[in-house]
Amino acid sequence: MTATSANGLSLMWEMIYIAASMRLPIVMSLVNRAVSGPLNIHNDHSDAYGVRDSGWIMLFSENNQEAYDNLIMAHRIAEHKDVMLPLMVCQDGFITSHSIENIELIEDEKVKEFVGKYKPEHYLLNDKEAMAMGPLDVQSYLFEHKYQQANAMRNAKKVVEEVSREFEKMTGRKYSFFEEYKMEDAEIAVVCMNSTAGTTKFVVDNLRGKGIKAGLVKLRMFRPFPAEEIAKALSKAKAVAILDKADSTNGAGGALFTDVTSAMFLNNVNTKAVNYIYGIGGRDTTSYDIEGVYKDLMEISKTGDIGNPYRYFGVRI
Repeated sequence: MTATSANGLSLMWEMIYIAASMRLPIVMSLVNRAVSGPLNIHNDHSDAYGVRDSGWIMLFSENNQEAYDNLIMAHRIAEHKDVMLPLMVCQDGFITSHSIENIELIEDEKVKEFVGKYKPEHYLLNDKEAMAMGPLDVQSYLFEHKYQQANAMRNAKKVVEEVSREFEKMTGRKYSFFEEYKMEDAEIAVVCMNSTAGTTKFVVDNLRGKGIKAGLVKLRMFRPFPAEEIAKALSKAKAVAILDKADSTNGAGGALFTDVTSAMFLNNVNTKAVNYIYGIGGRDTTSYDIEGVYKDLMEISKTGDIGNPYRYFGVRI
């Protein structure tokens, strides 16, 4: 296990890729903070987004309970024989990492039994099996190794589901690829990750009290990306906003927006979709900001006009 944030993660960028390519089931606690520069130690998701395609499984956490639970499940997922990939558990810097919340702890013995002992098939200290670690991998082999790595990431999807079900049996706490909050009949919906989901649930409840059919999809598993499932979850909505707490600076929206809209397109879901970049460098995200997003979605659902799909909130322009 290891833990880091922001520039500390970026400093080890090479090792992030190497850990995944060598199929090392490392578990990392990634406390999400802005990557410099200018220097900022507060929360956004630029550190996680920077390594999103490095070959690590990525689980996001709304609150401290979910971060704790994800870290316990992480070992079982990463060490599974069909996976053998590193896994990072993300939570928002300061918002959850430095705040006090009541959580339900599991007895040590139960955790040890659930996690089990790591028994690698191949290891350096085995004097009966000579091996090379991190050798030159030229044209004849690298493609196949990367293909195996990609297959392991696809396998991880099923393993995340299986381990989450076992965790639910032990604790009663249910986790899936994402949480659908009041999505059964939602006409407008927000997709977001980490602590912003808590604020959004508050807004959804208020809007529901006014008769507005609002919903939320809180993504837990960012890698592997649950494309088919998330497209299905959004298929009945008239308009959806995808919130990115980091700007891809590509002129065409954030990373989560790109993944979600790609998933919808490939699964023939024609829900109107817009992107909002927000919260950069720890900028406060208030319920009024989220209400503004839902207000925009109501207008889009009425008119069918998206306008500019690449938007911001909470920034002084």
